[in-house]
Amino acid sequence: MKRILLKLFLLILVIMSGIRLVHAQRISGSSTLTIDDNLDERIFSISQLEFFEDSTNMLEFSDIVQPDFQDNFKIRPSFNKNKFNIDNTYWVKLSIDKTPKSSKKWLMEFYDQTIDVVEVYVPNNEGGHDKILMGDAIPFGSRNFKHKNFELLINNTSEGISNYYVKIQSHQKADIRIAIRSVNRFIYYALNEYFAYGVFYGMILIIGLYNLLVYTVIRETKYLYYTFYLISVGIYALSVDGIAFQYLWPNSPEWNQIANGVFSFSIVLWAILFSIKFLNTRFRSPSIHKVLITILVIKSVIFLIALFWDPKLFEIRYYDIIPFFFIFFASIYIWSRGYKVARFFVIAYGVLFIGVVVKVLVNAAIIPHMTLVYYSLHLAFLVEMLLLTFALGDRIQILKDNRDRAMRRTIRQMEDNFALKEKVNRELEIKVSERTKELAHKNKLLEEYNQQLTEKDEEIKRINSLLDRDNWKLKSSIKESFQARLSNKLLSFEEFQRIFPDQSACLRYLEEFKWGQGYECRQCGNHKSSKGPKLFTRRCSKCGHIDSVTAGTIFHGVKFPLEKAFYITYELIANTEKRTLEQLAELLELRKNTVWNFRKKTRQNIEAHNIQNPHWNDILIMAEEKVNGKK
Repeated sequence: MKRILLKLFLLILVIMSGIRLVHAQRISGSSTLTIDDNLDERIFSISQLEFFEDSTNMLEFSDIVQPDFQDNFKIRPSFNKNKFNIDNTYWVKLSIDKTPKSSKKWLMEFYDQTIDVVEVYVPNNEGGHDKILMGDAIPFGSRNFKHKNFELLINNTSEGISNYYVKIQSHQKADIRIAIRSVNRFIYYALNEYFAYGVFYGMILIIGLYNLLVYTVIRETKYLYYTFYLISVGIYALSVDGIAFQYLWPNSPEWNQIANGVFSFSIVLWAILFSIKFLNTRFRSPSIHKVLITILVIKSVIFLIALFWDPKLFEIRYYDIIPFFFIFFASIYIWSRGYKVARFFVIAYGVLFIGVVVKVLVNAAIIPHMTLVYYSLHLAFLVEMLLLTFALGDRIQILKDNRDRAMRRTIRQMEDNFALKEKVNRELEIKVSERTKELAHKNKLLEEYNQQLTEKDEEIKRINSLLDRDNWKLKSSIKESFQARLSNKLLSFEEFQRIFPDQSACLRYLEEFKWGQGYECRQCGNHKSSKGPKLFTRRCSKCGHIDSVTAGTIFHGVKFPLEKAFYITYELIANTEKRTLEQLAELLELRKNTVWNFRKKTRQNIEAHNIQNPHWNDILIMAEEKVNGKK
C-alpha cells in the first residue's frame, strides 16, 4: 500500500512538472505577439502587459479604444498580484501579429479562475470589436470552452496586428496572466492537468472513505474529524482550481465569492480539532490546548466578520500561517515529551506548514509564479494526507505493540503466579497434614473436656433454677417495695431519677403496666399478638392493629423526654412540698409553657374522672379508660 501511494505521488510530481508554464519573453516597449508555429505557447504576466488602472471605474470601451488614449497603456515591470487593487478596474491591451499561413488554431487563455468579470473585446472583420464576457461571476454554462480556465479562439484568417482589449474586475487580488497557445497544446495540457486532478482528488476521496470506515468500526472521534478535514481540503482545492464551479455549482456563481473563505476556515477548524484529539493536548499540554482553542475562536470571529461584513478577509493573508504553525509547534513539543505516536504527525504538519508558507508568499507575489510553486499547497496537502494516514496507522501499531507487551507481561506474571501457587499449595498440604494430626489429638481432648462440661452444665442448670426462684422472689419484693414508695408519694427527684433514669426505663415500666397481665387489642379485643415493627409495640394477630406502650396513656404523643413527663405527673400527685412552675421548669430544663401544658393535661384527666387523691396507677388507668370510652 505504501509503495503504491509513493508511486502515485511521484507520478503527480512528474505530471505537474510536465505541464509547467513557459515564461514569456519580455518585449521592450510593447507586448506584441507574433503567431509562430515553432512556438506552441507564449505566456504574459501582468508585468509584461500593457495595461491601464482605472481608479474611477467610469471608463467604457469606447473611451479606452480612442487613439489619443493609447499612450495610457504602459508596461509596468514592477507590478505584481500583491499590488492589485480590488476597488479599481484594469484595462489590458494585447497586440497580436497574425499569421494566416499558420497550420494551427490558436486561443487565448486566462489562468486565474477567481476573477469575477473578464470582458474581452475581440477585433472583427468589419473593423470593430466583439464583446466576449467571462469570469466566475458568470454561470459556467455560458462559456465557449467547458474548462476551468477562461478561453477564447483567436481569429487568425487575416494578416496584420490586431489589438485585443481586456477589462478585468475582481473582488479579490487577481493574478492576471494571458496565455496564447495552440489548440493542440491546450488539449495536451488540459488533459494532463485534469488527469493529475483526478489522481489528487481520487486519493483524497479514498483516504477520506477509508478513515470514515475506520471510524464506523472503532468509534474514535479523531477519525471523524480527520474525514471532515479531508473533505474540507478537497472542496477548498476544488474551489481554488475552478473545478468546483465546473462540477458542483455551475449555475450558482455567487458561491465562488465565498467558497474559498468558507472551506479555508473549515480546514483550520477540523485541523485544530483533529490535532487536539490526536495529540491529546488537553492532558499532555493544557497550555498548548488553550492556545489552540483561542486560535480557533479568533479564526471563527474573523470568518464571521468576513462572511457578513467584509469579504476581503477571505483573502489568504500572513496570519493564515499561525494556526498551522502552532499545530506544528504543538506536535514537536508533545513528541519531544516522549509521545512516540506524534512522529509522523510532526513530519506531516511540517510539510503542510511549508506548503502554506509558500502559498502565502506566492499570493503576496514575493515568490515568482511557477507551476511547482503554484501547486505547492496541493502537493503539501497530498503529502500531509499520506503522512497523517501513516500516523493514524502508526498510532494503531504502537498501541498494538504496547498491548502485546502488556499481554506478554501479564502472561509471564500469570506463569510466575501459577508457580508460586503450586509452591504454596505443596507447603499448605504439608501444613494441613500436620495440623490435621494435631487437631485429631485436640479433638480427643475436647471430647473429654466436653464430657466434663456436660456434667458441669447439669450442675449449673440445677443451681440456675434455684437462683431463678430466688431472683423472682427478690424482684417481687423490690417491685412491691417500689410500688409502695410510689403509692406513698415519698420519692425525691434524685430517687425518682434512679428509678426512671431514661426513656427506656419508662417504656419498660409502661409495657409491664399495660401488658404484664396479658395483651388485649384496643380495637377488636383480641388477646393474641406479636412483636410490632418497633420496640415497645405489639401487633394484633387478628386485625393487625399496631399498639404502642404509650398509646392510651397520659404520655401518648409527648414531645419532650418521657422520664421528665413521668416526674411532672408524679410531682403533681406527690405528698411532698409542691414546686412552683418556674422551679419545676428549671429543675427539668424545660420551658415553662411545656410544663404548664402537660400539668394542665394531667389535671384535666384527673378532673374528668372525678377521683380524689389519685395514685400513680390511677393516672394511667384513667388515660386508658378515657381512650376506650369507659366511665
